[in-house]
Amino acid sequence: MVASKPAKLTTTMASFLVPLIIVVVFHPLLCSNSKTHHDRMLFSSTPALNAACRATQLPQLCKSSLSNLPSHATPQQIISAAMELSSATAKHSHLLSKDLLAASWANANVTAAARNCVEFLEYSMELIAKSKDGETEQGIKDVKAWMSAALAYEYDCASDLRYVNTSNTINAVIESVDYATNLSSNALSMVDALDIYGTNTALWRPPSTERSSTSHNRLLGYTGFRLEGNEHIEAVPDVTVSKEQGASVSSIQAAVDAAPDYSARKFVIHIRAGVYEETVRIPRSKTNLVFIGEGMERTFIRGSRYVPSLPGAVTVYDSATVGVNGDGFVARDLTFENTYEGPKTHQAVALRVDSDLSAFYRCAFLSHQDTLYARTLRQFYKNCTIKGTHDFIFGNAAAVFHKCSIRVRPRQLKSKSGEKDPITAQGRTDPAQSTGFVFDGCSVDGTEDYMKDFRANPSVHRVYLGRPWKMYSRTVFLNSYLGSVLRPEGWMAWNGSFALDTLFYGEFGNHGPGADISERVSWCNQISQKHVGMYSVQSFIQGQQWLPSTQI
Repeated sequence: MVASKPAKLTTTMASFLVPLIIVVVFHPLLCSNSKTHHDRMLFSSTPALNAACRATQLPQLCKSSLSNLPSHATPQQIISAAMELSSATAKHSHLLSKDLLAASWANANVTAAARNCVEFLEYSMELIAKSKDGETEQGIKDVKAWMSAALAYEYDCASDLRYVNTSNTINAVIESVDYATNLSSNALSMVDALDIYGTNTALWRPPSTERSSTSHNRLLGYTGFRLEGNEHIEAVPDVTVSKEQGASVSSIQAAVDAAPDYSARKFVIHIRAGVYEETVRIPRSKTNLVFIGEGMERTFIRGSRYVPSLPGAVTVYDSATVGVNGDGFVARDLTFENTYEGPKTHQAVALRVDSDLSAFYRCAFLSHQDTLYARTLRQFYKNCTIKGTHDFIFGNAAAVFHKCSIRVRPRQLKSKSGEKDPITAQGRTDPAQSTGFVFDGCSVDGTEDYMKDFRANPSVHRVYLGRPWKMYSRTVFLNSYLGSVLRPEGWMAWNGSFALDTLFYGEFGNHGPGADISERVSWCNQISQKHVGMYSVQSFIQGQQWLPSTQI
């Protein structure tokens, strides 16, 4: 199939999302949360709307929710209307979550879930607003990244609430958030179709994964990274944090709090050598922060939170030693560590990243289960070391790992029957999300301690490149060394056949004793030279637009 030329949206987003005067009506579901009522609604749709909604996974919902659009609506205006409705339902769900939080003071688990929902839906609303109103260089690529994250936040909100769903009130919030998630999915699917096929809606199709050959109709050639030396630029600190006696700033969090809000320039925090035992949070208002340490063997940020240790914790979100939400975050030459070691394996995150256009150079991430939570948006890691035991690189970001060292550690609690340890658990929930993990030029093996155990009893140790945490999990390993610890089948199922028909796990140009593909599982793929370019830093996270300008 020959697609029409993709829409050019780099000059102004205003030309992309042109609002209509009568865009969205206030749907009864916003008040009643009754999906059945919504599906029974009588509606009419125009040929243009029918064609646009064909690109979604829920075309009937798409047509019914946008039935008040005029017949002359353009594809861009249809998408704009879909985003308006997505925004309205997210706002309604946010209000319900706030009410739930206020009423849940006697139940710590519900309080934690509701608090997360309020925060996540605020992020979702911000990203939808940016998608509608933003003016950027990347245009539609930015919109896809932002709407992918907005959808992820809505999904996570509902997921948290499901763990504590013990009342009709909680269930009503879940129904509202589910509806918002469906509408955001439809909007994202149409954005994806516009990006791939252009404005000719007759060509629009629902989103597909790389498992379908039709999804490769716009791939770029592999051009490499071209980023050598970028991380070596020196920077003048705005503030220095030190453990030395008499230092004016001894806390990293204090330095973060003192940084300007919504800064357009890099604000550099120099962290001198030492061990900083603290939990650090970088809110969305603290944009363009830079952490510069004095080496990953000299500057440490350490915490020991784990999921059951937090009163009412229902997710791993709050267990992170460092949590980054401000966009444009950069870190260099330091270690993020969660030192929790208990009788059982628990989720204990060293670093959680929800920062768009974030980059990490020569950093170490150390924990056991769930070390690095690459949660949302676009991230880049170069010359970093990541150590853990189980699912220790996970999340739903679009993340590229370049020349990183990935090491499996011995489990804290040994199992006589054998240990199954997947390295990654990528969490893409929708095929239109522009998310996934790309490992290029990396090295995968065990730590020295792990290798001692492995050589003594290799049959007990089973290491896999990844397993599908969510339905459309996407992870690829390119040009990487795969050590002997890796099982010949390469990849591990999550739960029976779950996601095996919808995930994409790919390999290209790998080497080492674990790179033999003769016994790989049937549901992974060998990527062709023709298609490998879509996983370059330029194509996957638009790195040519923002990484070269990272002045650190």
